[in-house]
Amino acid sequence: MEAVDEREILLALRWHVAGNWGDISEEDKAANEEALKNGGRLLSAYRAHEGVRFWVITEADRSVTTLLLPEEY
Repeated sequence: MEAVDEREILLALRWHVAGNWGDISEEDKAANEEALKNGGRLLSAYRAHEGVRFWVITEADRSVTTLLLPEEY
């Protein structure tokens, strides 16, 4: 994640927590909304100012949130 500025990471985390899932498909948005109601993994995707795409993933049990580049998945 050295490719993404810390301020952009913090902003993305704020959006993720607020339910702004970023640049994901309608299917993934619907899955996130369902996961909020019934438990499940949450996925957000953002693009940093430099054009670097990165993901924010919160596990179903909400114990861990991970930021990673798509190629790291």
